[in-house]
Order: sequence, then C-alpha cells, then structure tokens
Amino acid sequence: MHLIITDAWMAKSRPIHLTGTKLILAGLSASLVLMATAAGLYHWVFMKGAREGWPIISSVVRLVARDEFEQRDKFLRENLDVMAQKVGEMQAKLLQMESLTERVSGLAGIPSAEIKSKTGVAGAGGPLIAGRSLSLEEVQRAVDRLQLVSDQQTDLLTVAESRLFEQKIKAMAIPTQLPVLTGRVGSPFGWRIDPITGKSALHTGLDFPAETGVPIFASAGGLVVTQEFHSEYGNMIEVDHGNNLMSRYAHTSKVFVKKGDLIKRGQKIALVGTTGRSTGSHLHYEVLVQGVPQDPRKFLNAGLALAK
Repeated sequence: MHLIITDAWMAKSRPIHLTGTKLILAGLSASLVLMATAAGLYHWVFMKGAREGWPIISSVVRLVARDEFEQRDKFLRENLDVMAQKVGEMQAKLLQMESLTERVSGLAGIPSAEIKSKTGVAGAGGPLIAGRSLSLEEVQRAVDRLQLVSDQQTDLLTVAESRLFEQKIKAMAIPTQLPVLTGRVGSPFGWRIDPITGKSALHTGLDFPAETGVPIFASAGGLVVTQEFHSEYGNMIEVDHGNNLMSRYAHTSKVFVKKGDLIKRGQKIALVGTTGRSTGSHLHYEVLVQGVPQDPRKFLNAGLALAK
C-alpha cells in the first residue's frame, strides 16, 4: 500500500510504502485509537448526562442502579437464608446438648433447679409454621443468644465434671475391690466357732483361703498407717482411707509397703501367708469405721453393684 503525506500548504509531500506487516500494525494502532476515543467519549457523555440529569441518560442510570441493587439484595437475602438455616440447626443441636447436660449434671448430683437457674432456658415447642425471612439483625441476635447459652452449658459441664471427679476420688477411697482375685470366702463376718479354741467368738472380718504367695491387692487407695508384726494378726497392714474408714490385711507372708506409703486402689501390697494366729494359708481382711469392725461384704457387694 502506498500513502502520500503532504504538509498543510501542499508544498511538500512524502510517499510511504506499507508492506503486509506494517499494514497490520498500522491497522491495529488505528483500531486502538478509535476504541480509546469511543470509550472516552462514551464515558464523558454518560457521566455528564448523569450529573446534569439528561432524561435518557438518567433513565439508563436508574435502570442500571436498580438492577445492581436488586442483584445485591438477592445475593444478601440468599446468604441470610442460608445463615438462618444454619442457626436453626445449631439451635436444635444446642437443645440436644442441654438435655445431655441435664443428665450429666443429675449424675453429678446437681439439682435440676440449679441447672435451670444457671441457664435460664425454658422449654419451647409447638407446630412448625413457615414464616417470613429473618433480617440481618434478627440473625445476629440469634447467634448472640446461641453464644450465651453455649457458654452457660460449658460452665455447667465444667461444674459437673468437677463433681464427678470428686465422686470418683471418694469412690476410689472406699474399700470396694476384692483384696484377692479368687474372691472365695471361708469364714464370714460375725459369730462363729473359733478354729483354735473351739468356742464361740466374734470373727471381725472375712477369711479368703488361698495358697501362700498369692498376691494381695489394696481394696482402695489410702495411706499405710500400720505395717508391723502382730502376735495374732501376724504380718499386718492397716490402710487409712480417710473419713474414719480403714482396712486391715493380716497373716501375710511378705509385705511390699511400709508405714507412711501412699497407695492406690488395686496396688499389690503383700502376699498371702499364715503368720500369727492362723491354722492355714489365708488372708484375714477387715474394714473398720471409726475403729469399729464392719462386715466387709457390704462394701464389696457395693463395689460389684457399681461395676455392673
């Protein structure tokens, strides 16, 4: 392509020869200039018309703005509906959590009135009737309410956990575990014919017949307050469980604890023997409350019932 460029007075001219590549570049440049000019002109006309209130431009602006607002409102409404649905699901789960909290708190010994006074949540129900969509403020209030109730449930469960832990500690300090694994009882607690004198005498504990060397386990945790040889009890161990409660293990052949030791439930403390006043290998086991012998079966049976 040949182009001739002249000056304003037609005095000079300059021929330009455009090849294929130059022609394409020139066309692209011209297109870009035309597009930029058109966009600038459109923007100027549109903005000027909008500011000065030209009828046609103002109508177009209103239509565009209304469509934009409608799209934005639709987007917000859809998201609010989804949020409201999620809040409803959370409320349903929180109701299940409240029921669980009441059951756990009941196990922990927390009165129902105390639970309701802490949560302030009353029962609710009724038929489901579809209503209007919730506003953003209503959804926010519902979320805040969920947060408050959730915090209250957390506090209650923390208290229940503490109470249950205290109960567990107390249960561990009550001699309810069998001291020997055989569990077979020879002489029971109460009056019997003494095996040595042949006369009626009070037997203050339970006898567990077993071979010498069979392990003896602590029936509850506590403090070893006595570990000595007694003329009648032989090698004897006494464990203080607190609350004026104590257990005694007699006639042992070997002892693994000493006075002042803290022991735990189920710990091996001695071996069965026949030391002291004994006619054969066995464990003589006693439970004393305020120094008075009690029937150990009451405690052992309570332990079996609790395990079941």
